[in-house]
Amino acid sequence: MENNSETLVTLTITNFIHQVEIAKTLLANKGIESFIFDGNVTYTGLPSSTGYKLKVSALNFEKAKEILDTINSEE
Repeated sequence: MENNSETLVTLTITNFIHQVEIAKTLLANKGIESFIFDGNVTYTGLPSSTGYKLKVSALNFEKAKEILDTINSEE
């Protein structure tokens, strides 16, 4: 995989939109732009999804992972 600023890589996947929104905000506060992708949302009476993916630039991946790991270890 090419490792440049235009390559987006998945940082985390969750079934809960609020978790990915919180992570996105935490990264933004540290100056890291991230993007939310929703996986195959379907409707069969109840909304269902294979997960929300939070993606960042390949160049920011390690820093972003470190930020989220630090936050998660404090919980």
